[in-house]
Amino acid sequence: MIQLVVFLGNYGREYEQTRHNTAWQFSDSLPFAEKFSWQSKFKGKFAAVAAEQFAEWVHAYNLYTAKDRAVIQLPKTAPDKFFFLRPETYMNLSGDSIIELVNFYKLKPENILVVHDELELPLGTVSLKWSGGLGGHNGLRSTKTVLNTADFWRLRFGIGRPDNSEIADYVLAPFTQDEKITMSQVFPQTAQLLAKVLILQDPARLIPEWGKKKLSAD
Repeated sequence: MIQLVVFLGNYGREYEQTRHNTAWQFSDSLPFAEKFSWQSKFKGKFAAVAAEQFAEWVHAYNLYTAKDRAVIQLPKTAPDKFFFLRPETYMNLSGDSIIELVNFYKLKPENILVVHDELELPLGTVSLKWSGGLGGHNGLRSTKTVLNTADFWRLRFGIGRPDNSEIADYVLAPFTQDEKITMSQVFPQTAQLLAKVLILQDPARLIPEWGKKKLSAD
């Protein structure tokens, strides 16, 4: 099961609303975001949540419930705690933060979900992916380097490719007003996906539906 969720982004107020910080914006949008007790640790912001507590949050915000509307029962293989990390090393050194946490808790790459922006997907599209290429993403490249493998989970938010501007300028620019509206449609549905990814024993069960899914209205 996945135990660690890493939200990739750049540290600093000037980057908060940029496309490259989509994962941080998503973490801030989660209905239980204010319940995280963030600590400055592992070269970033770190939060640990008891698995049973997380299941109760998921139920309270109606993200994922049992058929009888009760709190989902976690599998026997579920970890005692889920970990959440926002590296503050800047994007291209994200792995420096991740590896400190991974080594401390002795996690395996398959226990990790990295949430990030994705140029290769259209805006409004979300993708749950296992392993694979890095798509030129510096945060993923840094993660692969420290883990010595690309075999970790990814939750990708499509931001599309620019028509004319340079890639660096594009990802470090804020979303337009119309794009913000699109993301406001995408984030709540993806919160439901995140809940399932953590609570289900095998996230691969979700790939047929979530391998590439458009969540916004045209």
